[in-house]
Parts: sequence; C-alpha cells; structure tokens
Amino acid sequence: MTFEGAEQLAFAGLAPRKRRKRAPAEHTPAEHNPIAQVVLEVQALHLGQTFDYLIDEKDSDAAQPGVLVRVRFGGQRVNGIIWDRVATSATPRSSLRYLERVMSPDVLVPASMREDIALIAKAYGGTRANILRFAVPPRVAKVEAEQRLAASFTRQLGPQVAKGAEQGYKRISTYYGDAHVLQESLIGNRFQSFVFDLMPGAQEWQKDMAWMVATALNAGKCAVVELPTMREVNDLLTVLRNYGLMPFAPAANGGWVGDVAVLNAEAMPAADRYRTYLAVALGQVKVVIGTRAVAYAPVEGPALFAILEDAAYQNMDGMMPYPQARGVMRLRAKAHGGVFVAMANARTPQSHWENTGPDTVETPVSGFSTAVHPLASPLKDSTPWVRWLNREELTRLADPTIGARVPHTAVRVLSKALESGPVLLSIPQDSMSETLSCAKCHRQARCPKCAGPLQLPSDRSDSTPRCRWCGAPTLNWECPACKHERMRVVRVGAAGTAQELAGLFRGVPVVVSSKARGLVADVPFKPMIVIATPGFEPRVRPVEASQGAAGREYRAVAILDAWTSLYALGVDARLDTLTAWMRAVSLCAPRSREGQALILGETDPAIAQSLMVWDSRILAAKDMEERVETGMPPAVAAACIWGRRDAVMTLMQRIGALSGDWAVCGELPGMLGPVPIPQPETVDARELEATADRVKAVVRVPQTERAELAERLQQETARHVAAREPGELRFRVDPKDLI
Repeated sequence: MTFEGAEQLAFAGLAPRKRRKRAPAEHTPAEHNPIAQVVLEVQALHLGQTFDYLIDEKDSDAAQPGVLVRVRFGGQRVNGIIWDRVATSATPRSSLRYLERVMSPDVLVPASMREDIALIAKAYGGTRANILRFAVPPRVAKVEAEQRLAASFTRQLGPQVAKGAEQGYKRISTYYGDAHVLQESLIGNRFQSFVFDLMPGAQEWQKDMAWMVATALNAGKCAVVELPTMREVNDLLTVLRNYGLMPFAPAANGGWVGDVAVLNAEAMPAADRYRTYLAVALGQVKVVIGTRAVAYAPVEGPALFAILEDAAYQNMDGMMPYPQARGVMRLRAKAHGGVFVAMANARTPQSHWENTGPDTVETPVSGFSTAVHPLASPLKDSTPWVRWLNREELTRLADPTIGARVPHTAVRVLSKALESGPVLLSIPQDSMSETLSCAKCHRQARCPKCAGPLQLPSDRSDSTPRCRWCGAPTLNWECPACKHERMRVVRVGAAGTAQELAGLFRGVPVVVSSKARGLVADVPFKPMIVIATPGFEPRVRPVEASQGAAGREYRAVAILDAWTSLYALGVDARLDTLTAWMRAVSLCAPRSREGQALILGETDPAIAQSLMVWDSRILAAKDMEERVETGMPPAVAAACIWGRRDAVMTLMQRIGALSGDWAVCGELPGMLGPVPIPQPETVDARELEATADRVKAVVRVPQTERAELAERLQQETARHVAAREPGELRFRVDPKDLI
C-alpha cells in the first residue's frame, strides 16, 4: 500500500546511501588519423562492415591497425580489431564514441593477414568477423610478456637446413618428374600452384614435405603446412628434427623459442594456442604446422602453403561461412605471391581439373596447377605387388572358397608374410548404413535425373525410392548396366573381424585399432595381425637397429570387405575409398622386399586399377568425366542451402536459381532439391516445432560465376537476418558433399 509522503524505513544510525555522479571522462582526439575503423567480434552477417570509433590521444601510439581493442556497441562491451585508421568518418562526430581500451599493443593481425581475411570472407560469402573467429585465438594476457622477453632470443638456421635441402632435392629429382619446377618456385618470388602425387612408402610423404619446408626456409620464406590429424603432425615433427629444426618449446630464459610451431585449435590449451599465434605474428617462428587452424597462421611474405590429403573431411570448418582449408591456403598463397602444394596419395577431381581440365578457370580459390608425379621406374620399385582377388580372379585360380570374406588364396599369402613380420588388414568403419542396389548385378542404384544415390523414405508407408540429392521420386527404375528392374536393400557394416580371423590364423597375436576400440599408435616389427579402420593404422617400429627401413613396414596389407565401396554414398565416395586404401598400402614393404597387397572382394575397376598401378589419375579422370556429364563440382561451382522450407525457397528466388539467370546451368537445372532434412531425436516440443519442414537444396553455376554466387548468397542471407524474417537459413559454398 502506498500514500503520498511515504518514506523508506531504515535502521537507526544508518545514513542513506549517497550515489556519486561520475563526471564524463575527458577525451582529446588523436592528432593524426583520429578515427579507428573496427571489425567487431559480432557474427551476424548484416553487421559485417567496420564501425568507426574515436581514438584518444593517450592511446594513439598503441591503437595501431591490427591490435585488439574493447569498445561499447549496442549497450554492451565487445572486442574488436582495428582494421584501419583514417582522418574522417561518414558518421556524425556527435555520434562517435571513443575506444574504451586497447587490450594489447601487439599487432595480432598484420596488414597482409587483414587482406587475407577480407579475401577469404568474400570468397566464401562470410564476414571478416567470421574469419577472425577461426584465425585469432582468445587472448591470454600473461603470454604476451613472456613472448616479448623471448623476442630478443631469435634462433639462426643451422647449416643442416641448407645441407638437408640439397640432399633432399637429389632424392626428389630422382623419384619425381618436374621436381626442378617445384624447387625453382620455392626459391623464387612468384605464385605457382602444384599438385603433388605421392609415392608409396612408410615415410615418403614426411620426407617430401620436410624437404619443401627446408627449401623454403633456406630461401628466407615462411612455411605453413596443414595436416589432417595430430598423428601426421607428430610424424612430420620427427623428420623435421633431422634438418636441425627444433619444436617451439619453453626456453631457459622464461619465454618459448624454436623453429617449428604447432597450431591446433581443438586440442591445444588456450594459452599455448595464443602463444603460438603471437610468436608467428611477431615473426619469431617461420614454420607452422598443424591441423585446420594452421591455414590462418599470420605469416608474412611469399610463403609456402602446403596441405596433405586435401580431400579429408577435417578440412572444412564447422561454422559460418564453412571455409575449406584447401581453398583458404591456395587463396593466401596467391595473395602472398608464394607457393601452394596440394599433396595426396589419391589425386582429387579438383586437383585433376586444375592440372588437366580443358575448362580450368581462375576462381578465388582455384586455378591452373602444375603436376609433380612419380617417375615410372622408381615408382614400380617402391610399389608392393598389388593383387585384386575378386570373383573373376579367384575363378581363374580355381580357389574353392569363392565368396568367403578371406579366401584361401589370401590366407596363404598372409600366412607366408606372417613368417617374417606384421600384417595389416584394413576394414571399413564400424558403422551401419543403408542403400539400394540392383538385385541382379549389385550395382548401386542411382537417380536417372541427377545420378544421385537412391534411398527408401524414412516413412516406410511410402515405398517409392527417392534421390538423396534432388529428392525426385524414381518410378519404373531400370539398371543401366544389366537392364534389371528390381532393387534390393544393402546394409553395410563391419564387426567381429578380430574374432573371425583368430580362427583362421591360430596362435598369431591380433591387435585392433579403431575409433571404437581406441588408437594403437605403433606395433613392433614382429609376426602379428593388425586390424585397423581407415585413419587408425598403427605405425611399425623396428625392434633392432639392423632392421633399418624394412623394420618400419608391414610385410603384407589386405583390404577386407572391398565390396562395401560399391555402396558408399556421397560425391567423393570413390575418392575417399581410394585414399583410405592407398594410405594403408603405402605402409607395406615394396615388391623388392617381397611386399604384397590384396584387394579382397568386388569393387569399382577404376579404384582397383588406380591402386594396382599406383596412379590415382585413372580414377580422377573417370570422376571428372562423370562430373562434367552430371554437372557436379568441380565442373561447376555449387553451394548447399538449408533451413526452413519457405526461407530456402525465398532465397533461391532472390538469387535467381528458380526463375532468374541461374535457373539453368548449361543444359542442366540450376537447382537440385529441395530435399527434406530428418528431424533430430529430441524430447523438446519447441525443438520439434523449430526443426519442422527443414530442407536442403543445391544451386549450381558455372565456375566463372563462383565469386558472384558467394556474393549473392551473403547479401540475401544478410537481408534475411536484418529484416528478421522467420526461419533458419544457412549456406555453404564448395561443400565436400551434396548430401
């Protein structure tokens, strides 16, 4: 109850609290270029521009472009990076606020890195704040003082680097064609892109990559190497030590010093990641290796940008605008006038298109590349004897166990190899998936409209198969190979392999390395069976010094359940299969040391032939030919758009994919889909409502219009967000898969 003149009761003797009025802080604008253009840590697409703030004279020396600052924006304090300093602003002076604080005087984002970030954001349809989220780690203040102390203790390259680069070139020029072109580019100062096809061998890629790093360092350049996982990072670190390059580690004086820094956004502590980033930005470390985050290392000048296994799924960031590490590194190499190298066991269609494609065009993230391919004679000596034991071959050999998972011929070969060392058996991932195939010839059933894989709807009341890419129903289907009209459901999986093989090879130790059971880092060079899923193959370590290089190899490698590759889904399914098989077979002894590799089961002949002659160009050429016919990347540029159905279709209309200039891509429709996205398993009714009627669609345009595709998607999605139009809406340019 209230009444006029009421007073707040208080205890006797307590004086009422007096609030002091703070006088506004006195500011003096900086004498030169008092306006700071700041990129804020705000991820909304419609807030992707810079915002102007005044610089106080007392902060003028520290507030340089590239430093981290704190400002007030929209009623809250946010961090940002000063992008530039200018003399005037289009915003009225009365509306400008001052920078609240300069967080650190160190330039975290140098000028060249700011240019790179702007180019990456434009290429993938994002904002500079989106890319800064990937590039700049969270600040850890105590690290800055440590690194300033260590800045005065710079290491000089030892003579081992120059000597190792010279010896490495002799080896490279013996094994690879056009190696001199790569060496000249590493020494020179102009941009050039390379596709590097690896030779088999337990440590081949490490030696090749280490030589490139040493050659670039010897020429005064920086080197950035992106690797799929930390296993490859540790493998490369070991070989770089042979060149006298030491890892970035704590020093006796208190700071961290070294020649090679490791950058990993997921596993590294925040302090170590910030320390590594700061050391690279300040020029204390010139070689940076690591996983996906290393693509944004703030190096200066015409550096080497190299990536291993550019088709790996780990190369795509999981947040807007979903940039690909391959495209980011090639874009940066071109901007720096450096060298880009895409090194892989299996050449991707993208790399093949860049090297041999008749329609290769320059886009922000791709263009012509020079191939470095193994020479025929050393390749033959380094490759194990690869045999494809399919039904036809087993019939020719009169093997009575045709149809067995491990036929008698394979058991005999593996038993002989086990007499002298370990044997590797590669199996598919321990997972279960479902697809459709021809009931007669077992060929995967594909959509006659877009060649996408067919599947049965999740609602079993509808038995009409539908395409996973374009969503079109398939009626009166007929197999293009055998003209059969019936399909069957194939469930793909691998389990219980260890128990099965224990009965075939009695008394032989069995080691299992997989994601489900855990990674086995290495095994001794002793008779044993090693069962591993792709990416979890243990390394072989010699048990005696006299074993040498032979003690690091498997005596034989077998690819089990090869038939599962016939039913793998996705645009890159065959490429991923060949990559996994070549990675496993590369750990096998060469034929000069009686090494053998076996492919057990039916598979695509192009995959088997590529592996048997160790020439991935066979599969890459076939893939590229099919992608030109069906209008799949890299023959065209593509983007995936997903979200609520009405939002997706409105975006398609606005960018011209429904009735505009992109309604047709060549002779094919410009849009595929929309395809419904299954709802996630949830118990929250609000989540069910929010995820209802979610769809995914694909838009295709000529490669010459890729830059415009990213720009239109960014503008129209920003318009959707700024206008607060209902519904989720996201997009991804250059997706690895269209499903």
